[in-house]
Amino acid sequence: MRPARRATTSMALTAIAALTLAGCAAGTAGDGGSPTSPAARTTAASPPASVIPVATSSPAPAGSVTFTFPDGRLSFQHPKGWHVELFEASASPYVGTATVSDPTGGAQISVYTGEIADVVASPVDRTVLETDPVLGLRGHSVPTPHSSFFVDRSDGAAQYRMGLTAGLPVSPDGKVEHGLIRLGDRILSADVVFTGQPFANDEAAKEWYWGAEGQALKAVLMSFSYR
Repeated sequence: MRPARRATTSMALTAIAALTLAGCAAGTAGDGGSPTSPAARTTAASPPASVIPVATSSPAPAGSVTFTFPDGRLSFQHPKGWHVELFEASASPYVGTATVSDPTGGAQISVYTGEIADVVASPVDRTVLETDPVLGLRGHSVPTPHSSFFVDRSDGAAQYRMGLTAGLPVSPDGKVEHGLIRLGDRILSADVVFTGQPFANDEAAKEWYWGAEGQALKAVLMSFSYR
């Protein structure tokens, strides 16, 4: 069952077939796209913001494209035909948000990196639907960041979330983790863009996750690397 938030084309879904789950080939810039808004959690009071069209180039495996942030250290891969829009809110300290969109222009993943970040946390009952360690970030952040899909429930409302988490989304002792990922002096967050209530229940969420669209987005999250 597909969530109502997006209508991904078959070309976008099939493009993921060749996307590798590790990645950190150096690349610069990306193909252009429609301007999108920065992630809500970005905070900056700095020089005037600019939207920088990003172009990508290989060396990436056939069927995927590598995007590298301006610092040359943080990279991820996305299906060929998708595009990345980079919004730089501040050069010093660096604050940037990359929005990954499918060929229709629909925002799929929002990636934030910088020295400034906010996190808003509240008590929730969290159910983890799937989580896997991101090998390209292993050794650069402790605990190892994971690609996670989970649902938070509070006051009878369910919020489905998918993105990178700082280690397991629920610690071994049962504590819900809200921390941002730290990479040296930088903060990283990467979240799939959900709008409204994308799933009727957990079974519908799992069906979507194990389908073509969910696995395409997971592959992007699993491809993150840092050097």
